[in-house]
Amino acid sequence: MNEFKSWEEMSVLEQMACQYWDMYKDAYGVRPRGIDTSTWTEAQFEAEFVQLGKTIEANYKEQLASEAKAIERFEAQVTSFIQSGAKDRATAIRWMMQSMELGENDLYYGGSLVCYKLGLPYHMETEFDDICKQMLAAFQKEAA
Repeated sequence: MNEFKSWEEMSVLEQMACQYWDMYKDAYGVRPRGIDTSTWTEAQFEAEFVQLGKTIEANYKEQLASEAKAIERFEAQVTSFIQSGAKDRATAIRWMMQSMELGENDLYYGGSLVCYKLGLPYHMETEFDDICKQMLAAFQKEAA
C-alpha cells in the first residue's frame, strides 16, 4: 500500500503539482482531468499559476459584482414589501421567505440556504436565521 508523503517529504515539483491541482479547482470549480503534469518543469508550473491566478481573480470580481446586484434586488424587494404593508423589515423578509416556498428540510439549513437561493453573500445569513427558526417551529407545530 502506498503511503502518502507529507508536504515536507515531497519534492518541489510534487508540491507544485498539488498546488496546481488546488488552484485549478479554485479557478474552474472542478479538479483537472486528463492533464499529465508529471513531465512539467517549475517554469511550466509557474506559468500555469499565473494564468490560474488571473482566472481566480476574475471569478472573484465577478462573484462580488453578482452579489452586489443580488443585494440591490433583495433590498428592492424588502422596500416593495414594506410599501405593500409589511410593518417592518423583519416582516418584509418573512414574507419574502414565505414566497420562496421553503420546505421544512430547507429551513434546517438556516440563513445560508436563503443566501444561496438569492445569490446573496453568506455574511448576510444572520438576517434570515431567526425567521428560519420561526418558520421551522411553525412546521414542527403543524406536524405535531
